[in-house]
Amino acid sequence: MARKFQQLEEKMPPEARAWAKARAKEMMAEMLLAEIRKSVGLTQEDLAAQLGVKQPTLSKLEAQDDMQISTLSRLIQALGGELELIAHLPGGDIRIRQFAGSR
Repeated sequence: MARKFQQLEEKMPPEARAWAKARAKEMMAEMLLAEIRKSVGLTQEDLAAQLGVKQPTLSKLEAQDDMQISTLSRLIQALGGELELIAHLPGGDIRIRQFAGSR
């Protein structure tokens, strides 16, 4: 019989539970757009409709490794989020606000 993850998690030692949660957070911080869409519970058809594009167009966008900031911002907003650009420089992190108009 299959058990719920919560039941298994409750049996884990606190250290193992903390490690698993930290690792899950790390993995979520490095998700592809398609993975983010799926984690939000949307299909390509759903998200394409929100963006006013066809599903094949969204599929191409998700597969791109380069796109305009305004396009990425629209995608993230349609997923319920907000795009924030941060440059990690030797002197510290800098939040880039130049593209705030694309939101």
